Amino acid sequence: MSTLRVVLADDQDLVRAGFRVILGTEEGIDVVGEARDGAEAVEVTRRVRPDVVLMDVQMPRVDGLEATRRILGDHPAESAVKVVILTTFDHEDYLFEALRAGASGFLLKNASPEDLVESVRIVARGDALLSPEVTRRVIARFTTTTPAGRRPPDLTDREFEVLVLMARGASNGEIAAELYLGETTVKTHVSRILRKLGLRDRTHAVVFAYEQGIVAPGLA
Repeated sequence: MSTLRVVLADDQDLVRAGFRVILGTEEGIDVVGEARDGAEAVEVTRRVRPDVVLMDVQMPRVDGLEATRRILGDHPAESAVKVVILTTFDHEDYLFEALRAGASGFLLKNASPEDLVESVRIVARGDALLSPEVTRRVIARFTTTTPAGRRPPDLTDREFEVLVLMARGASNGEIAAELYLGETTVKTHVSRILRKLGLRDRTHAVVFAYEQGIVAPGLA
């Protein structure tokens, strides 16, 4: 198993220190850089090329949103780096824009050590990291409640069904059970959906589904 390389970006020294201790004790995870502001996060990320960046929203000089844009550039779907936004409930406007910029999900700052470790592993393998209580509020505020059911023309009927279930938070195993498919088949469908729609991971498939009215807030 290859080692996951992580960069910590937060202007609070104690927060970074705590995360470093938690992640540093985990087998297969290595903290390879730290940053006190967004500009430093961009520089460190470009230099050490981590797998995952844990990015605070509010930092001096350059905030986490702008840092995410700079790290992922104009083509976030093509970037190998995964950015996870560290957040509280106080900055919903930043959060949805961070997803638009290519961030792979949210992590509450009061998350348990186990959740922190699992979050790094989840995004590194390309799965969705969407805390339900955060995501529901953000999506409800920043998307329209257009009727569900519009299928993107590039997707087959089966791929559309998989996309809808992904948007409702279903895992590959749950999708497989719902559609009477094998998990390997579901993984193949997910990969094809991401490729056809030009999306970087499951998180952005969820955002796409809400933005396009495929699934409406309150119906997921």
